[in-house]
Amino acid sequence: MKTIVVMGATGLQGRAVTAHLLAGGSHVRAVTRDPGAAAARALTRAGAELVRADMDDPASLAAAAEGADGLFSVQPTVGSPGTPAGFSAEDEVRWGRNVADAAHAAGVRHLVYASLAGAGRHDTEKLPGNTISKWRVEQHIIRLGLPATFLRPVSFMENYTGAYHLHDGAVATAFAADVPQQVMAVDDVGAFAALAFGRPGEWIGRAVDLAGDELTPRQIAAAISEAIGRPLPYVQIPLEVIARLGADFAHAYTWLNERGYRADVAFTRALHPGLMDLRTWLRRTGAAQIAAFLAAQEAAGQNP
Repeated sequence: MKTIVVMGATGLQGRAVTAHLLAGGSHVRAVTRDPGAAAARALTRAGAELVRADMDDPASLAAAAEGADGLFSVQPTVGSPGTPAGFSAEDEVRWGRNVADAAHAAGVRHLVYASLAGAGRHDTEKLPGNTISKWRVEQHIIRLGLPATFLRPVSFMENYTGAYHLHDGAVATAFAADVPQQVMAVDDVGAFAALAFGRPGEWIGRAVDLAGDELTPRQIAAAISEAIGRPLPYVQIPLEVIARLGADFAHAYTWLNERGYRADVAFTRALHPGLMDLRTWLRRTGAAQIAAFLAAQEAAGQNP
């Protein structure tokens, strides 16, 4: 039985990776800053071993990684749902490097790092800040000589389940309405991580951009509307409104509208035939999450 350390185990990606590893028979050492939190206790009930560590505390990370066969590393990205207040790109890079250093010091035989699609295009175009942060962590892992796999997913379908993309009874983003955007279910990141840990000979040394579907924002809104049984139109937020939140946010949306991730959906599905497209994800979990969010908003009088 392999022992795999999962950093950020109570986050979206961490929970998905933990679930797939446990289902595959691995012993999971789930790392969290707060073992007493409800999400952490749920991991214990599922069969994971909880370990307290902080990505700003290298000593705690090294202790968590000691004796492990593999380690899954993921850090929050600035602006993503659930990002800590005041969290910066430099924080993300420091955390990613700290985890890599801990894996190196512990002699971990396989590091799987959750990066971001497009990170490999750093030398050919000006990338958004969140992609550059992931690329900088990748480069540190390479410099350390760690046996590693870089999983580079696109934007997550789960972004459409809450206030990140749902506003005032509509799907509202700064994406151009008719420009295709690539999305992926978080659960499939867990499937790929388990696949990589299970077949290290095939996956060490690989960096793979991953996408589950490609649809325009109008098509995404239409699919959601059909799945939840009520109209949810698409509303495009002007870029100048996004720019008030910061130039990096505006650049990210501009990049996605003009260049985008460019992952190969067919190739991703060939690697993992069970890959979910948007409609499959909506049918399995997404529609219920979206309906629950909208109902809570209406109950609170936020979305009459």
